[in-house]
Amino acid sequence: MDLSDLAFFSAVARCGSISKAAQQLNTVQSNVTMRIKLMEERLGTPLFNRHSRGVSVTNAGQRLLPYAEQIAALVADATRAACDDGTARGPLPIGAMETTAAVRLPPVLAKFHAQHPDVELDITTGPTATLLEKVLDHSLSGAFVAAPVAHPELVATPVFREELVLAMAKSWPDIASYRQANRTLTVVVFRSGCSYRQRLEQYVSSQGWLPVRRLEFGTVEGILGCVAANVGISLLPRAAITRSAIGKSVRIEAIPQREAMVDTVFVQRRDAYAGAAMRAFMASCAEAAETGN
Repeated sequence: MDLSDLAFFSAVARCGSISKAAQQLNTVQSNVTMRIKLMEERLGTPLFNRHSRGVSVTNAGQRLLPYAEQIAALVADATRAACDDGTARGPLPIGAMETTAAVRLPPVLAKFHAQHPDVELDITTGPTATLLEKVLDHSLSGAFVAAPVAHPELVATPVFREELVLAMAKSWPDIASYRQANRTLTVVVFRSGCSYRQRLEQYVSSQGWLPVRRLEFGTVEGILGCVAANVGISLLPRAAITRSAIGKSVRIEAIPQREAMVDTVFVQRRDAYAGAAMRAFMASCAEAAETGN
């Protein structure tokens, strides 16, 4: 096997389809099919199961995949190291929770871009669980997620500290009156994998507020809009509510301090090469942590 063989294999494994992998690799489908067939012949074992919906990775392929991804990541790191002359430039894919991207990052990114205009920042938003997966599989160089993060392959640097609060429509004087009037509690949350959603569900369960109906949204504004319209309640960082245009339309109620305070950390792979662009970005994060953004 050579590097290009592994690149073809990884693309097919990620896409679950020969045709989609060919598009991603900017080649024809027959070329991908031939390369995979030759790899399987050399290894003496099938790497994919073929079916009507595409392909799925065999047990042998699953064993090979992490090595293929590690090799690709090492080659990318080696290239960055060789080209790194100390000037911050080039692509820097970063992930962030929706609330962090909306509230905390704009001033940090604006200042960073002004100081390092040659760095091509690419921001991906998503729930904590998804972002951690993307950092682990090398899709992202780093991500802002909710603490705690305990993974041997990741290092987490605290950046922001958030106070989580309950948000409800202003027509309710407090959460107790809302709960008394609604036999079924409706919570408006981000999609599965969001740490704030998990904390809300844990808090609701600890209070014995059952049953619960969940409505999922992808943005802070969408959640706050539904809360303001009395669709349900949510648990969000206080800053995300007070800095939102819709924030004035909702009521905030504090929860116990031990459950309210949460750190936002920036996670990276422990073994990843930190080039000039990443070092500059981490310096901006450290500055934001000192000033509280």
